[in-house]
Amino acid sequence: MRRKTVIALQVLACSFAGIVAASLASAQAAPAAPLDQQLKAQYKLVKMGADSSGPAVVDAGTILAIQKGGILSVPYGEVNVVATKYQDGSIHTPNSLLMKGIGFGKAKFGKDSTTRLMQVGEKVYPSSIDVNPAKDTVALGIIACDSCNNVDPPTFFKADVVFQFAKGSLATTSAQQVKDTIAQVFTVDKSDAKQGQDQGQQGQDQGQGQAQGQDQAQGQAQDQQAPAQPQTIQLGQTPDEVQAALGQPDKIVDLGKKQIYVYKDLKVTFLNGKVSDVQ
Repeated sequence: MRRKTVIALQVLACSFAGIVAASLASAQAAPAAPLDQQLKAQYKLVKMGADSSGPAVVDAGTILAIQKGGILSVPYGEVNVVATKYQDGSIHTPNSLLMKGIGFGKAKFGKDSTTRLMQVGEKVYPSSIDVNPAKDTVALGIIACDSCNNVDPPTFFKADVVFQFAKGSLATTSAQQVKDTIAQVFTVDKSDAKQGQDQGQQGQDQGQGQAQGQDQAQGQAQDQQAPAQPQTIQLGQTPDEVQAALGQPDKIVDLGKKQIYVYKDLKVTFLNGKVSDVQ
């Protein structure tokens, strides 16, 4: 009887060990995320929309700086896009005969061309990523970051760049190796998308400021008074003290013990009649 019990315990122990080993093997063999997902995690794609003036950036993506010139780009509204190939460390720009074959009958590389060659240093957004293991290619769609490049009005020229890997190699190429290859043509810009948009807006504001420069100069000549000292709001101040500094608020939100004074550029929150927060 005792022998049967010992044998049963041994069987259970072996079964448990087998289950644990199978679980560990399953965890170790868990596949990595698909290559396209890993690349999209590295390169945020831009989201485009439209407003009254035409195409517009709805959600800015990762800003990329071009490291190799000669990328063929077309206007944003163009349906046909001839891809530029990158292979063996070189950019291969599509030739004019190929462009004529797909409808670019008037395409010329000149001042009045309908196509344009992107140059080193230009900033772009990634718009699409397509991984094709059967062809050993990774295609990256890009759209010009016109605000980054100080292009006004924006044109949003677009292009496709196909990274060609050696035959049969993409299936075993790591995501980092693919990123390193892409980095030979596009490096991630240190400034973020919002910073690029702010730079573009700043350029537009500067242009408007030049048009108003004479009027501002005349106003400054007429008014030589010293600028008023900025008013200071501190925690613990009363509503009367705040109104003395900032004037009558545009709106007052009364929540009992909590009140919010809403001004044009900030909100002052009072708790029990004292300033508790300023936004």
